[in-house]
Amino acid sequence: MVDRYLEKVYAGFLGMNIGIRLGAPVEPTIWTYDRIRNTYGDIHDYVKEFKNFAADDDANGPVFFLRALWDDAANRPLEPQDVARAWLNYAREGVGMFWWGGYGRSTEHTAYLNLKAGIPAPKSGSIEQNGKIIAEQIGGQIFIDTWGLVNPDNPAKAADYGQAAASVSHDGNGVWGARFFCAAISKAFTTSDIREIIDAGLAQIPGDSDYAKVAHAVLDFHKAHPHNWRDCYQMLVRDWGYDKFGGVCHIIPNAGVCVLSMIYGGGDFARTIEIATMCGWDTDCNAGNVGTVLGVACGIENLPERYRGPINDGLVLSGISGYLNILDIPSYAREVAVLGYRLAGEEVPSSLAESFRPGEVYFDFELPGSTHNIRLSDPFFCKAWHSTEHAAAGSGSLKILVDRMSRGDQCKVFYKPFYRRDDFSDERYSPVFTPTVYSGQTVSFQLYLDQWTGWETVGIAPYVRTTSDKKDHLQGYIKLVQGQWMTVQFQIPDVGGDLIDEVGFVIEGYSVSKAKTLGCMYLDEFSISGKASYTIAIAKQAKELGSITPFSVDHGAWEKEDGKLSLMRCEPSFAYAGNYYSKDYKVSVPVTPLNGDCHLILARAQGAMRGYAAGLCENGTVRIYKNDFGFSVLAEAPFEWKPERSYLLELEVKGSTISLTVDSRKLLTVEDDSFSYGMYGCGSITIGRTLFGDFKVEEL
Repeated sequence: MVDRYLEKVYAGFLGMNIGIRLGAPVEPTIWTYDRIRNTYGDIHDYVKEFKNFAADDDANGPVFFLRALWDDAANRPLEPQDVARAWLNYAREGVGMFWWGGYGRSTEHTAYLNLKAGIPAPKSGSIEQNGKIIAEQIGGQIFIDTWGLVNPDNPAKAADYGQAAASVSHDGNGVWGARFFCAAISKAFTTSDIREIIDAGLAQIPGDSDYAKVAHAVLDFHKAHPHNWRDCYQMLVRDWGYDKFGGVCHIIPNAGVCVLSMIYGGGDFARTIEIATMCGWDTDCNAGNVGTVLGVACGIENLPERYRGPINDGLVLSGISGYLNILDIPSYAREVAVLGYRLAGEEVPSSLAESFRPGEVYFDFELPGSTHNIRLSDPFFCKAWHSTEHAAAGSGSLKILVDRMSRGDQCKVFYKPFYRRDDFSDERYSPVFTPTVYSGQTVSFQLYLDQWTGWETVGIAPYVRTTSDKKDHLQGYIKLVQGQWMTVQFQIPDVGGDLIDEVGFVIEGYSVSKAKTLGCMYLDEFSISGKASYTIAIAKQAKELGSITPFSVDHGAWEKEDGKLSLMRCEPSFAYAGNYYSKDYKVSVPVTPLNGDCHLILARAQGAMRGYAAGLCENGTVRIYKNDFGFSVLAEAPFEWKPERSYLLELEVKGSTISLTVDSRKLLTVEDDSFSYGMYGCGSITIGRTLFGDFKVEEL
């Protein structure tokens, strides 16, 4: 494997998201090249501040489509239909993920409807099926960065995987863009020479393609005029502009911008993404793609703090799993690296294998500069940054400056496991969330105290915060010990059906004002794991972000009604929640059928197309279904249920055993090992109305 592989994956993925965040505020069609120049001049920093940067299609695709390597292509080469299945499984139809701009207008929407209609990939994205203009829009290259990251120093294989993924929705130049960028990203693992990187990309596409031609036009212009990128941009406008190509956002003009920004950026990360943004056209896509390439090539040490700091290792997405939508970038870099070792046929290093923990929160601060999205409530009293001065394990920790706190002053240091609408400045791509931590789980972290002044030793109080009332549930005061590591551990208490949106500790000053506390503490080995046991009280939930917290809904009309979750639908409609990786558990829900003949709860749902469902069904029956890109009955028994009467349904999954209990009577048990983990939820396959009460979840 290439040198510093994990670090370079981390840098590449960070670079992608920095570029997306920089470019997104000036994305067309409102923003033009002239408007950007006249408003912001020469860009050298983010042009807009966000409370938290909401989901973007350029990040959704690279994360969710890569899951084809877990779901279908785990033990064989990738095929286009593997990625197509990821499209259908992880997208909520018409909401989030990508631009749902209409059939024949949005390439992605067109491809999705083709797949749904039974047209397989790659025909789903072909010129034959959709025409040249639709097939050659920009999406062919904006969703493929991770295919380059999992194939380091192997441009040909990276290009092949990128083509397989892109061909779900694109063809022609749309696919050449995928091949170009995947190969360029792959090459960047072994060289920082930007011309070598560009040439590696060009070597993987036809020399007579428009994509190659626009790239060479830029390279030739740069050779003759190496200093002013704006002159090169004017050449692109004249010879390769939007007026020369059809559709909403054609790949060729933007390909020109990408090559322009890389060659004129001269191998400098910041300047490259800045030029890509200042050129206009599809700013977030272009800056994101070149950000991945330059992130890998330049390395983590060359990502400027002004760009890296606001990212703070956090990313939110807008797929069907609210759990997967909350992403810690260092943890995700490990997942990508694990896949990279697998594809290379190499053993995963023990340190990487041990730190890759799907379904858990685990922050070890080992990657250079990593912060794992740990936050501070009051930056006046505290500041935090990565450090290698002290570590409980390994070499890294989070250093927290405690700056002159007096008695009564407080600052919270916390991880955010859940988001609400007011956490965002906008609703780009409609993100939805389910918490990553729950009652019953164990929180553990280690703290080291290096106090410089103050009459009293610094103390902390672990806490969790509930989201509906913003109440901090303190777990008692702990006095730290100077010059020593201390393990802090507590079990998350029952929060009465509420959701948890902060987990951490409160630092409080105890010194009098004339002897203010000054010093540092170091945080390491922060983890949240163990079996959860909790209730989702519907009365405490909110309707926001187009859903009902903490559910991610797909189809149907969902409301809160008298403390219950109401579903009215005319087609298959479901809501999903919980830890995506939860294995053995039971979920119980009071279910009131109002109309129709199908009223179900879910377990081990891995998306829209995978998982188990069970409940009240037609002709006076109860059933257990398996959903594997279509519902099939695993077990059935007679049960004369009646409309407008409430039934307590309990669905238990343990190992390969699935059982359904109704009103304390176990009615069905079946063996099936198709799905070993997944979310819970509720919904229906057919038209009707149903009320669902509070959800009780217990991990076994």
